[in-house]
Parts: sequence; C-alpha cells; structure tokens
Amino acid sequence: MNEDENIVDPSHPRYESLMLRKKVADAGVKGMLADSAMIAHGRGEAFDYLLGEQTIPSALEATKEAAARLTRARKPILSLNGNAIALAGQDFLTIASQLDCPIEINIFYRTPERMGALLGHLKMLNTKLGLDVEILGGIPDARIPGLEGPRGACQSNGIFEADTILVPLEDGDRCEALVAMGKEVLVIDLNPLSRSSRRGTVGIVDEVTRVTKNLIQLIPQRPEPTEWNNNQALQSALNHITSTMATRFQ
Repeated sequence: MNEDENIVDPSHPRYESLMLRKKVADAGVKGMLADSAMIAHGRGEAFDYLLGEQTIPSALEATKEAAARLTRARKPILSLNGNAIALAGQDFLTIASQLDCPIEINIFYRTPERMGALLGHLKMLNTKLGLDVEILGGIPDARIPGLEGPRGACQSNGIFEADTILVPLEDGDRCEALVAMGKEVLVIDLNPLSRSSRRGTVGIVDEVTRVTKNLIQLIPQRPEPTEWNNNQALQSALNHITSTMATRFQ
C-alpha cells in the first residue's frame, strides 16, 4: 500500500467516517480481525447513512436506558468483538472502569492468534490509560448453552455469571442464546432489523463510537430505568429512516 493511501484528509466531509474505516483496516493488518470485518463495518456504514450519521432521539433514549441498567446491575460485563475493540477500545475501557466491571473478548471466528492480538491490544490501552480493568476471554472455561463451536466459549467469572451484558456489534445467535440464559442484553447495532436489535433487551440503533461517548457522559448520572419497550424504539428508528428518505430530495 502506498504511504499516501494511509493519509485521511481532515478537510474531507466524511473525515470521521473515513477514520473509523481506517481503524478497522489497521486492526486487520495487525491480525485482530477476521477477513469479513470490513464487510460488517460497511454494512453498518450503510445504515448510518440512512440515519444521517447522527444519534437520533430514540437511540439516545436507548443509550440512557442501557446506562440505567448497567449502573444497577449486580454483575455487569462488556462483551467485545474485534470490530468493537478496533473502533472504541479506549472508550469501552473507560466505561468498564466507571462501572467497575470486566471486559470479556468474545469473537465469532476464534483463533489463538486473533485472541492474542486482541488481548494484547486491550491490555496495552489499559496501561496507557492508567486503568486496571479486568480483561477476560483468554482462558474460556464455560459455554453459552445452545452455541456450538468456538463462539460458544466464555469464562465462568465473566459472561457466564453476568446478569447484564453490553454487546456491541453482536451476532444474532449469540444474542438470542444470552437472552435465553435470562440475561439482560444491551445491544449496539446500526441495523434496526437485525436479530440482535430485535431479540436484545435494549437495542441501541447508533454507531458504536457515538454510543460509547454518550455512555461515558450518562453513566455518572445514574439515570432511572424505565418499562422499556424495545419494539417501539426500533420502530421509531425505522420511522426516522423512512420519513427522512421520503423527503430527501424535496
């Protein structure tokens, strides 16, 4: 790759989006991501276009609800995959520190090499930020019922025992399996139609780095939980998309 191809022009109208794309590309070069990671990121970008690349009101309310449930959980945990770590690793460490909870790395395509790269990256950021967040995932000793293969692996003192789990960019099968275990599952997913958004306890239809920044502001406020209606919130996100598109060129 030509060195000039690594430079993102700050004057570009979509500079922030391009920088996020570059973070995913760089993480892939470091061995942190599966080959399909950029495809997944691009799918999210497409939905973010439809949202206007902004936090819509229903997403902010969902983020507030997630903050309320995380701060009142008996044993919260952040379950992160490679893309989430590449895009917002520092913010997630800050959130875990605020909540005094661990982070567990749980990835769809689990290999020793990828796990080593992700664990090493998070530990480096942990030290850089001067934090002492417990980082799990390297020694799985339990399984999520109903999930076959490596993606069902987890740690007994992490995801398995947690009562409330924040899961950005989650696989639909894992989300459903965690809900079936009786856990509150707080999902960050730009696609309001995904199984993760629909099956989770709270679906936040927003871009992950915007959500983390909002959570960092909301968690110290300890907002009150509500009788959350997830279907209503997802419908609100869809209504925003359709109403915006209906008058886009008028």
